[in-house]
Amino acid sequence: MSDYLVKGMAYGGQFRVYAVDATNTVAEAQRRHDTWSASSAALGRAMIGSILIATTGLKDDQKMTVMINGNGLGGRIMVDANGKGDVKGYIVNPHVNLPLNSNGKLDVRGVVGTEGLLTVIKDLGLKEPFTGQVPLVSGELGEDFTYYMANSEQIPSAVGLSVLVDTDDSIKVAGGFMIQVLPDASEEAISSIEENLAEMPLVSRLMEKGVTPEEVLEKIIGKENIHFIEKMPVQFKCDCSHDRFKDGLAAVGKEELEEIIREDKGAEVICHFCGEKYYYSEEELTELLEEIQK
Repeated sequence: MSDYLVKGMAYGGQFRVYAVDATNTVAEAQRRHDTWSASSAALGRAMIGSILIATTGLKDDQKMTVMINGNGLGGRIMVDANGKGDVKGYIVNPHVNLPLNSNGKLDVRGVVGTEGLLTVIKDLGLKEPFTGQVPLVSGELGEDFTYYMANSEQIPSAVGLSVLVDTDDSIKVAGGFMIQVLPDASEEAISSIEENLAEMPLVSRLMEKGVTPEEVLEKIIGKENIHFIEKMPVQFKCDCSHDRFKDGLAAVGKEELEEIIREDKGAEVICHFCGEKYYYSEEELTELLEEIQK
């Protein structure tokens, strides 16, 4: 089944609610980057959190970048997402495999770290991009995205992110949810949701049993309290291309390009986000050098 995200309103407009099944999306990232279990969980959670923010706060043609710079073993995590449900991402050290934490779960905190910054840069088509930045408060990422929403976007939210990795490092299931509290939300409704969240299993464990994103939200909100308004596909998608990286080579400058031609007789460029390789022959680079010298 293709991945998708659902959007809804709850308690007569007191909450905006979202849930996503991103299993295939995270699996594609795992396959492309050969991530090991702990790195897979960290990158997957970062991608799910980015999908939730992008598809709920951006228009189709708008995009954003999430940078997670912590002091964990995985190094920097970078994710790009847009309002159409496209997402791509990478982790600097994909080969981190740690013992399970004290709760018997993958040690995402060990990969991400507990000190550092979560930065969101939104390209809204304006003169300057919107940038929001918060310190890491947990390293588990669900709490960190929750903190970002409350402190940078001023929207109190509950964010749940979950990735279940199989013994061969493949992705079993991946998904998440976001509950946004609107200004008129009642204390009674908030308390009810908080109680349900406290008793709810991991999203990935539910989805492993076939629970859909709609049913995840119904467990949190109550079926009678939710109204679904939209369902949209999400997918791993990279916009890199041979021509795009060629433009990047042109930007390195005349002297460096001459050195590449002289010493390497060509160039290979690898996209960080998807791992695709692009080769440029000596002839192509010579033509490029002639173009930038005009």
